[in-house]
Amino acid sequence: MAQQRYLIVKDDPKAVGAEAFRTLRTNLQFTSPDRELRTLLVTSAGPDEGKSTVVANLAVAWAQTGQRVILVGCDLRKPVLHRIFGIPNAPGLTSLLTGQAELDSVILDSGIENLEVIPSGPIPPNPAELLQSKVMTEIIELLKERSDIVIFDAPPIVAVTDAAVLASQMDGTLLVISAHSVPRDMALHAKALLEQANARLLGVVLNRVRPQDQRGYEYYYYYYHTDEELADD
Repeated sequence: MAQQRYLIVKDDPKAVGAEAFRTLRTNLQFTSPDRELRTLLVTSAGPDEGKSTVVANLAVAWAQTGQRVILVGCDLRKPVLHRIFGIPNAPGLTSLLTGQAELDSVILDSGIENLEVIPSGPIPPNPAELLQSKVMTEIIELLKERSDIVIFDAPPIVAVTDAAVLASQMDGTLLVISAHSVPRDMALHAKALLEQANARLLGVVLNRVRPQDQRGYEYYYYYYHTDEELADD
């Protein structure tokens, strides 16, 4: 399966977008010096905001520091990570949650040093129930033992409850917002839902900002800022 060119941090490390991901990684590493960040949930307000591309590039940037990273596909309704990394989607997380596979069989080599990926697996009829199960809690603890950080790619918070049921178990949550396409009210609603779920919101990625460079080309730019900047005036 051919790997798609979504990984700007790997494929074009000198690009502005790649540097922005490294800045995002550094910001997250220093968000709370007194509290180690071992589990990170990434969600978005709505669908099609580039969340999975953001989380994949962030995971690559983190792995490039030499830390052991496991990236988990928790978007059990519309999985994308397997396409980004060019790996099979099954067996995956749902296979593990339903007892149809062992942990070692679903942790796959990403092709990038220090980064392993667990794809989401076959689409189940009850995603939220699986993600809030006792087995999922046990899996999170097992993955923490095998890595320095575990990053979870979750579905959009406004669309379904899946991200909310995971957020309270995480050391931190990152919210992806697509510039110029997500209304302010929707962004604030996403923030409120995470707060109601007792998520520790670390910040927001403003995705798909397209400033023009001097030659007139467009590029993606990813910017990190704190959740206070999203607060209502």
